[in-house]
Amino acid sequence: MRGRSLPFAEISRIVGQENTVCSPEDLACYSYDASKISSLPEVVVFPGNTAEVSELLKLANRERLPVFPRGAGTGMVGAAVPGNGGMVMVLTRFNRILEIDPDNMIAVVEPGVITGELQKSLSPHGLFYPPDPASLAFSTIGGNVAMCAGGPRAVKYGVTRDYVLGLTVVLPTGSVLRTGTRTVKGVVGYDLTRLMVGSEGTLGVFTEIILRLIPTPESARTLMAVFPLLEDAARAVSQIIRQRIVPSTIEIMDRSAIRAVENYLHMGLPTEVEALLLIEVDGRPVVLDEDANRIAEICLDLGASKVETARSETEREQLWQARRAVSPALGRIKPGKINEDITVPRTRIPALIRAIGNLAVKYDLIIVCFGHAGDGNIHTNIMLDKKNRDELKRAEMAVEELFRTVLDLGGTLSGEHGVGIAKSPFMQWEVGDEGLEAMGRIKKALDPLNILNPGKMFTPNRAFFRA
Repeated sequence: MRGRSLPFAEISRIVGQENTVCSPEDLACYSYDASKISSLPEVVVFPGNTAEVSELLKLANRERLPVFPRGAGTGMVGAAVPGNGGMVMVLTRFNRILEIDPDNMIAVVEPGVITGELQKSLSPHGLFYPPDPASLAFSTIGGNVAMCAGGPRAVKYGVTRDYVLGLTVVLPTGSVLRTGTRTVKGVVGYDLTRLMVGSEGTLGVFTEIILRLIPTPESARTLMAVFPLLEDAARAVSQIIRQRIVPSTIEIMDRSAIRAVENYLHMGLPTEVEALLLIEVDGRPVVLDEDANRIAEICLDLGASKVETARSETEREQLWQARRAVSPALGRIKPGKINEDITVPRTRIPALIRAIGNLAVKYDLIIVCFGHAGDGNIHTNIMLDKKNRDELKRAEMAVEELFRTVLDLGGTLSGEHGVGIAKSPFMQWEVGDEGLEAMGRIKKALDPLNILNPGKMFTPNRAFFRA
């Protein structure tokens, strides 16, 4: 609550004056994340070890001071945004890779380690950490664990929770909990590790993370398939996997995304077609050419007008260039967007795409779709100028109708971005009253004073922050 008297001297004693900031300029830097939702904190702290995190949380309980954990601020749903003042706890000083164990294929890291830097560090050991969110060049492992990040490779390799073996967690009351093991198997008691992964900073602050690794794939083949009809591209996704080929990546771009990238890069993309698929298989070279040829045949049989296969690393990078340019290219369509990461079973992608097209017409909106078609995770971008109140209202109405459609199709409202603030009004639609109540009881048991990241998931406050 703003207006309270904060114990700045005690906070500075715990983390050091140089790691405590409260000037208006500094507070503004930690008032928002990639969602563009913002709210000023009262103080920002940078703890450097587990003991400091513990002391800060004990102080916060005593002072009834809300605490908002933060990594690099790359989240898309406002999960790291402070509310009602409070303390932002930034974990970027926890930036060490503590151990890489090639024989047991595990790594022990602190939460502030950059995801891409970890992957680079593993390469000399012939090891691989598969989760690859789009923000991997600057997002942190701790943030990825808090939000259970995914990425293009999820269709074959899964998401962050599939690689977290154990955690050191400071609970909201300040006590320190160690979960999990250094082994792949471990079934003693409740799975507290999985409870913490994806808890969005509401149940604890991670200070150490044990990750499972796998051997680096020997090689990869990359293809781009061009489809005049978007529904044929969606059918091809299911048919490829039905043929017992599991690509590491199947990305999709609709016509609006293709046109946006072409206007941005001028790389000669076919702008009259309805969809592109970017498909990659990895593994042993002896089978990759066979898999790539079979994928090309499937796509052509199902209506692709052209399939290109990269024959070198340079050609592979050229094919990926279009997909990586989607997000920056969208800025040329409208100054803002609402980005929803809805997910449906693969077989329901055609129905979802038809529904999205109908919503664009019904609400007179530009809606751009791209994303991870291999696991049904379609990033639906409603392009708008948020200063246009009428357009924003139509977009909000379209989002609500989209969410109901996704649930009717057996899907989920978020495949990898999480709930945070942006989707909190709709959480009950998916988990039900009983599910929401059960989660609330867990939160209450671990955080009786609602100190840690309050106002997230359980509080339907999206409209306020979007206004």
